[in-house]
Amino acid sequence: MINERHVSLFRNGRNQAIRIPREFELAGTEAIIRKEGERLIIEPAPPRERLLTLLAGWEPLDEAFPEIPDTPTAPEDVL
Repeated sequence: MINERHVSLFRNGRNQAIRIPREFELAGTEAIIRKEGERLIIEPAPPRERLLTLLAGWEPLDEAFPEIPDTPTAPEDVL
């Protein structure tokens, strides 16, 4: 596998861009980029878990919550 290749930088609107050669393509539709010294490191972003999927994996709580009184707050003079 090829480890290195020279590529061209170009402008895309106000952003600098690079075409990623086919042999370096990343899976997915998002990536994470970070700078370490003069190096730019681009990695595929991990897939995001949907909230419902995350909640479905949690065990229900077996503890009772204390009763919270629903008293109105006192009015404040903000002038």
